[in-house]
Amino acid sequence: MPKPTHLNHPPASPDARESVSGVVERVTFHNEETGFAVIKIQAKGHRDLVTVVGSIPAVNPGEWLVAEGNWVRDRDHGLQLKADLLKCTPSTSLEGIEKYLGSGSIKGIGPKYAKKLIAKFGDTIFEIIENSSIRLQEVEGIGANRRKLIKAAWAEQKIVREIMVFLHTQGVTTGLALRIYKLYGEKAIDLVRSNPYRLAMDIPNVGFQTADEIAQRVGIPTDSLLRAGAGLAHTLSQATGMGHCALPREMLVDTATQLLRIDQSLVEQALTRMIERQELQPDQLNGEDLIFLPHLRKAEINVTDRILRLASTPASYPPIDLAKAIEWCQTRTGKILAPQQREALSQAIASRVMVITGGPGVGKTTLVNSLLLILRAKSVRCVLCAPTGRAAKRLTETTGLTASTIHRLLEYSPNGGCKFHPGNPLEGDLFIVDEMSMVDLPLMSHLLSALPANASLVLVGDVDQLPSVGPGLVLSDLIASGKVPVVRLTEIFRQAANSQIITSAHAINRGELPDLETITSESDFFFIEREEPEKIISTIIEMVKNRIPARLGCNAVTDIAVLCPMNRNSLGTRELNVLLQQAINPSRPGELRLEKFGWRFQLRDKVMQTRNNYDKEVFNGDIGQVTHIHAEDQMLTVTFDGKKVDYEFGELDELSPAYAMTIHKSQGSEFPAVIVPIAMQQFLLLQRNLLYTAITRGKKMVVIVGQKKALATAIQNQQIKRRFTGLLTRLTEGSAR
Repeated sequence: MPKPTHLNHPPASPDARESVSGVVERVTFHNEETGFAVIKIQAKGHRDLVTVVGSIPAVNPGEWLVAEGNWVRDRDHGLQLKADLLKCTPSTSLEGIEKYLGSGSIKGIGPKYAKKLIAKFGDTIFEIIENSSIRLQEVEGIGANRRKLIKAAWAEQKIVREIMVFLHTQGVTTGLALRIYKLYGEKAIDLVRSNPYRLAMDIPNVGFQTADEIAQRVGIPTDSLLRAGAGLAHTLSQATGMGHCALPREMLVDTATQLLRIDQSLVEQALTRMIERQELQPDQLNGEDLIFLPHLRKAEINVTDRILRLASTPASYPPIDLAKAIEWCQTRTGKILAPQQREALSQAIASRVMVITGGPGVGKTTLVNSLLLILRAKSVRCVLCAPTGRAAKRLTETTGLTASTIHRLLEYSPNGGCKFHPGNPLEGDLFIVDEMSMVDLPLMSHLLSALPANASLVLVGDVDQLPSVGPGLVLSDLIASGKVPVVRLTEIFRQAANSQIITSAHAINRGELPDLETITSESDFFFIEREEPEKIISTIIEMVKNRIPARLGCNAVTDIAVLCPMNRNSLGTRELNVLLQQAINPSRPGELRLEKFGWRFQLRDKVMQTRNNYDKEVFNGDIGQVTHIHAEDQMLTVTFDGKKVDYEFGELDELSPAYAMTIHKSQGSEFPAVIVPIAMQQFLLLQRNLLYTAITRGKKMVVIVGQKKALATAIQNQQIKRRFTGLLTRLTEGSAR
């Protein structure tokens, strides 16, 4: 039976403050983004544990906590000290030190080694780690490698804690402290003080508003040119995140002025200075004054120059008798090529660059395989690549040849450079790029720069799908320019015509409602009408958990993707990920689970990489599964298509659950089963190309759950937001300039 607390009644006045201090027994909750924590401490003068709630950058069991605030009685959780001042220091008691070391806060030390270290060194252990770490090897089981790990983790933790405390006092969310430290090192605090705006440009998830608040705290005037320039750079950077390569000058100035809330003349002055310094670059294209970030203007010019050069010269393959080659190819494959495919083969063999486009089931794969068969028989060296790991894997499966991601092919490095470039080109005679609609302008520029002098290039993709997440409309602009040979396959082959997934996708692409009347239990495409969002959600969970696995014999976690138009609202990815995780991968007794960056992570979770990480060679949109969590080393392992990748706990903001994902993020992937929630609450994103892209991700089954009105709205809405880019104009004019 719990002992009664020796607390007197909390202060009667809500303004009365009290201070408590004691050893942290456990951290019930800590949000690393906001710093909000619920902490249980063994406080002086209190028999029972005291609950403290407040905001703190970092806290670990065993540390000594000092808290000041007011007592409140929570309806569900009882008496708590709501603290507005929290301060943590390493404990001086042996019990507290052991708890602290055993909490996993220092890599290489878990509960077992914490006990051994305290038994050996007592309360001098911190001094030993700091100044005489070689002595750690006197403890059984600690060798040179573990000792170095402990020493390095201790040093890093001290610096990171200082950075976290500094950022926390400046109003910065604390989950980014480790990333800031890794980028800036020990100079982090000085760099942030001198120019906090670089945080918004250098660190993912740090927005301009956060950087601006820090700037005001460290004394940078609101009307400074530094701030105005940062606002312009931020505005352009945000635009590239929406697919733009540039912004019209007037739009850029107006948007930045509204953001900064300063006189427009100051913004104009900052823009002039940035152009003079070539931090931004102007260009007049098609009668429009556009302002570019320099690397994007350079990329447009490079793509234009190299595409026009490729298009102006014939392919350099050995002589081929096309009629005989096609007949031989058909005999080998047992597949008769359609007239469109024959024409495409002729074009591909004659051209240095060409585009093959078309929807599902129109024979793009057969065409590519026929081209490869014919050219490889002539000893042509063929190189296959795609923008994502999933797309590269599918290309490997459909061709029988090894394909890689474009990033891996180029050996793309963290600083944006590539091992292969004009001075060190790739090796190969023909380069085939699949899922070309996903390739953005910078990646296309790098690929073209690395092509060998006499190589040919075949670009394969569905131009009616969503454009790239990154800046540009490369595939669309190449087709629209008329400068590149294009074959658009339209004939749906007999076998594909038996799939309602494929026929429905083509109907939607034509602006027609799919045939929902003749769907039978044997169909592979279903529409389940539900009006209320709650019923849409419950139907989706039932489909994922029970009905689809029973029908297809597939794995509910790994084989089914719920594809959402957006992240927010009750039918968005955030809400559905939480519900689906609970339904199909609930916590199991004794298993470790982590609460990091607003998500729960545990074994078997399906997760997605949310940004490019060139060091780990995982990229935005890659999907894997959590296969190991090691508390002592503070490491979580994700397996991506057989490749194991380790993440420190502080790096888990790069991952999110992937039971549900946005349709944009699903591009390049194919899943055995796809479910799409659709309702009028998603009105702003109900678009034809979005729905079309989602449906074409499904291989064996596609289920749309929701409102028929929303389905019709999406099909009818063909409006595509304009992207500001100069590539089409440069190509059309036939000049890179």
